[in-house]
Amino acid sequence: MSTGAKSVKSSAGMHQKGAFTLDDLMKSVKNTPHFDKTGAVAIFIGVVRGEVEKREKVQKLELQAYEEKANQVLASICEDLKKRQGITDVQIHHMLGAFKVGEDLVYVSVAGSHRQQVFPVLEEAVERYKKEAPIFKKEHVKTSKGQKRAYWKTEEKNAC
Repeated sequence: MSTGAKSVKSSAGMHQKGAFTLDDLMKSVKNTPHFDKTGAVAIFIGVVRGEVEKREKVQKLELQAYEEKANQVLASICEDLKKRQGITDVQIHHMLGAFKVGEDLVYVSVAGSHRQQVFPVLEEAVERYKKEAPIFKKEHVKTSKGQKRAYWKTEEKNAC
């Protein structure tokens, strides 16, 4: 069961898997102080990809973070991007835990007056969190030869 948008204290943060949903995100966006000026909301949903480098099949993905720093970085990115003309809200919510192929990992939303203002900011928000936030993932894969292996990667080196 979801914790609900009312429990979200910030427009950004790290959440344990299942503690924050897409429905929570939309409730949070619609409850922002300047939503009445919003004409467009764009959302990026990062999911677990089933195949990675060298056609290795993903068995599962584990996500961890230096949470205190990651929360600060995500909040800073959101606050910075909210200053753009026509932008009414920016949110980044990243999940932590163990995930199967196809499960949601991250929600990034940008709300603004017009779609022309929203889309470039959404792209920048995604690129920035991947480069700046200390989020780490461990990929558990099966190689094309049937061998199982696992290794840690940072978000910036391998996109969702």
